[in-house]
Amino acid sequence: MLSLLRMLNARDLFFIALGIVAVGWIWVWLTGRGRAPGIPSLWELFVGFITNFFDTLGIGSYAPTTAIFKFRHMVPDEKIPGTLNVGHSLPTILEAFLFIAIVNVDALTLVLLIGAAVCGAWFGAGIVAGWSRRKVQIGMAIALLTAAAFFLMSNLNLFPAGGNALILQSWRLWTGVAVSVLLGALMTLGIGLYAPCMILVSLLGMDPKAAFPIMMGSCAFLMPTATVRFVRMDSYAPRPALGLALGGLPGVLIAALIVKELPLTWVRWLVVVAVLYAAISMLRSARTREPMAAIAAD
Repeated sequence: MLSLLRMLNARDLFFIALGIVAVGWIWVWLTGRGRAPGIPSLWELFVGFITNFFDTLGIGSYAPTTAIFKFRHMVPDEKIPGTLNVGHSLPTILEAFLFIAIVNVDALTLVLLIGAAVCGAWFGAGIVAGWSRRKVQIGMAIALLTAAAFFLMSNLNLFPAGGNALILQSWRLWTGVAVSVLLGALMTLGIGLYAPCMILVSLLGMDPKAAFPIMMGSCAFLMPTATVRFVRMDSYAPRPALGLALGGLPGVLIAALIVKELPLTWVRWLVVVAVLYAAISMLRSARTREPMAAIAAD
């Protein structure tokens, strides 16, 4: 066993760990509920395909999926965070395989930043999964507004330029670890990791391309970690989540291996509009339920 470990490099160990996580995700899915999720509709599969297709190209999947769920009334508001984390886990694991293989980021930097994000997600999921419907609506509205701001920054070229390093050392490494804990916790609420991670690594002097393996690797480990808590607390919608997973896998492969790159500015503007609509809808829903809650309390 020891001789085998000596033959493996850090990247190989990452791939083995990702494989274990994928198997664990499937096991949690199969054993976490007493009933089958049902067969996803073509629309649910399409949502999984298109959101993960653009996620692989750098748009992100959480905010667009939330906007679609809200617009089409596909998932109860309080179950959207769990459905996002459960459904997008498997496609994100596939993305992590691809980007860790392509971009040669320092292994220690990857391990520490990914581990920090996973810790944040574990605690964040335990909090969000127990929230009331109104708290989730307000929290997700804030998350969507934050995502819209990041899309605007990207379209207006306001992200920091970054450097060319593929490694973090000294205070930069520990700053990255501390911020990654916070980003992992926020991701369980629906704030995607791509844009915040891009800003973080750029401010720390890394090549912006390093955001892809760090972000995808973090998500590949933290989302299944959060999934355990969401599934155990029955805080997700099974069939839409399965649609995201099954539809998302071919979306990732086509984007990463065939399309590879697209001019995405117009897509980001479209997402800004959709996300703002979803955020306003969340706030309106939370506001209309407040008087009812007050009456019930009386």
